[in-house]
Amino acid sequence: MNAYAKTDTRKTPETLRSARYFAHDDLRSFGHRSRLRQMGYAPEDWVGKPVIGILNTWSDFNPCHGHFKSRVEDVKRGVLQAGGFPLELPVHSASETFLKPTSMLYRNMAAMEVEEGIRAHPIDGAVLMGGCDKSTPALLMGATSAGVPAIYLPAGPMLRGNWKGRTLGSGSDAWKFWDERRAGAIDEKAWNEIEGGIARSFGHCMTMGTASTMTAIADALGMTLPGASSIPAADAGHNRMAAACGRRIVEMVWEDLVPARVLTRPAFENAITVAMAMGCSTNAIIHLIAQARRAGVNIGLDDFDRASRIVPVIANVRPSGDVYLMEDFFFAGGLPALMSRLTDHLHLDALTVTGRTLGENIAGAQVHDDDVIRTVDNPIYAEGALAVLRGNLAPEGCVIKPSACAPHLRVHTGPALVFDDYPSLKAAIDDESLDVTPDHVLVLRNAGPLGGPGMPEWGMLPIPKKLVKQGVRDMLRISDSRMSGTSYGACILHVSPESYVGGPLALLQTGDLVRVDVPARSIDMLVAEDALERRRAALVPPPPHYERGYGWMFSRHIRQAHEGCDFDFLETSFGAPVGEPSIY
Repeated sequence: MNAYAKTDTRKTPETLRSARYFAHDDLRSFGHRSRLRQMGYAPEDWVGKPVIGILNTWSDFNPCHGHFKSRVEDVKRGVLQAGGFPLELPVHSASETFLKPTSMLYRNMAAMEVEEGIRAHPIDGAVLMGGCDKSTPALLMGATSAGVPAIYLPAGPMLRGNWKGRTLGSGSDAWKFWDERRAGAIDEKAWNEIEGGIARSFGHCMTMGTASTMTAIADALGMTLPGASSIPAADAGHNRMAAACGRRIVEMVWEDLVPARVLTRPAFENAITVAMAMGCSTNAIIHLIAQARRAGVNIGLDDFDRASRIVPVIANVRPSGDVYLMEDFFFAGGLPALMSRLTDHLHLDALTVTGRTLGENIAGAQVHDDDVIRTVDNPIYAEGALAVLRGNLAPEGCVIKPSACAPHLRVHTGPALVFDDYPSLKAAIDDESLDVTPDHVLVLRNAGPLGGPGMPEWGMLPIPKKLVKQGVRDMLRISDSRMSGTSYGACILHVSPESYVGGPLALLQTGDLVRVDVPARSIDMLVAEDALERRRAALVPPPPHYERGYGWMFSRHIRQAHEGCDFDFLETSFGAPVGEPSIY
């Protein structure tokens, strides 16, 4: 018997999408059925059963999804148990590690493939298998636009890293030990040992990076089974959860439980609340805005900043925390336990893919370690993880993660040291004669959605080697790029509009004073307006990055960071919904 609640309205076999392909006595349906038989299937496999498309982002280039090659069999097992017909459909993997110049360039391409793949095939419901940073928003964006019942299966975090008995966290410890390597405190032998110990299993980053953030957001939105995002990839419970996803999606098809019924404004507000309490990645803002616009929900920067002022960070997980990783978070009770401590901030009546409300899903959840998942009265940071700043340097906003930066830099004024591209920055920071002090503000521009191109994760600008050797480990840094969710430090990101399109960051010059006040949510360059006008008049538009292909299309349709970086023509408001494909 299915463990999840059912809705009153039930679909029937003749009303399934797939029935249009298989159920008619005509030549076209004959062709479809004969090709199923070509693959060894018989009518008993599909007649009267929902066709479940399993959208698998497995790739040899994506270590985060290394287990998906076999985990898909667990999903199929669950689908078969519930009386469905499972068919696997590979989609773009968007590997964070290997895809260049940045996986963000291809998030929207992956979302398009998901949307069109679902719509163009005889799929009644979809299991979305993802986890690596961009795969979660891409899968959810595409499935939302496609409009068929869908459930998200998170890849799960990898096991904690280890080096000589010391716990290592993805990304965060790589940055930390690289600074020690640059300072001469770690030799090549130790560096190689760290390299071999920091990623010990399949699964995505086990810090509260973008991967863990976005899967937790999918969970909080109600698009996963309760707590699915917290299960480590290597845990046997992950196999069981995958099979449960297979069983549940079959019931969701009969219930016609489509994403539009789950992805409401209260659901997105829940996701923002949970993100703040988790100490989320700054990338959450861009991806969640894009996801909301696909659902026709108007979410913007102000929604995040409003939540950040009232929701404390209670997940003591790196990089906002100092000690724990996602495996510890799971054993402490996982996301349901965290949400049980946020009930005053959540819409508990929001519907989820279980057919039950969020409140029903988390009822009875318990915290098993009060240091890993703190109470709201004993947070690791009193306000939310992110803050949105505005001023003459970023009129459309920019983002900082104050919970992961040195406290003295939250209010700071210093001279700018400006770089027009990442190669110039990289060359300069290793020059020990560089004229720089800890009070300087490092600035990188032309690294936004168009300028990067694709808004690479360059925003955690390296501390100049000269300062690293002096013991400096944080300084104020500003860019129109993004940074890895595993990163930390006083990094101001997503400056909008970006410099490449003539945003104010393009007018800043080395030596100009920059003033940042995080409590006041302000960021300004202390330059007279008439001087800025002269600089603006002298700006020369940069040459285009692409003259053909996907990059050319990307350049003409990408939105700015504060708008979610989706393609304009993919947003719900762009035009009427796409109908069912013709079958002749």
